Amino acid sequence: MDIDWAALGTVFGVSLVATVGLVGLFTLGVVGLARKPAPEAGSATAPAAATPAGAGRGPAPAARAGSYACFALCAAAVAYGIYLIVA
Repeated sequence: MDIDWAALGTVFGVSLVATVGLVGLFTLGVVGLARKPAPEAGSATAPAAATPAGAGRGPAPAARAGSYACFALCAAAVAYGIYLIVA
């Protein structure tokens, strides 16, 4: 029995890059959505001057859209992988 070490190394490299890429992309999506809202102005936890106008509503629309794009790319990569396995 002969082992094709070059092919095995290629599969290992591509798997490693794909795994790290997908995990990184998913992490970017989670970080984009995980912005902690600032306390409301006049609350007991924050002085009114320390809270900027418009704060406390969660992530900005651009961050939310970027997060959804990251999740969509992750889903597309998983779907492509399933397609490759099934076909």
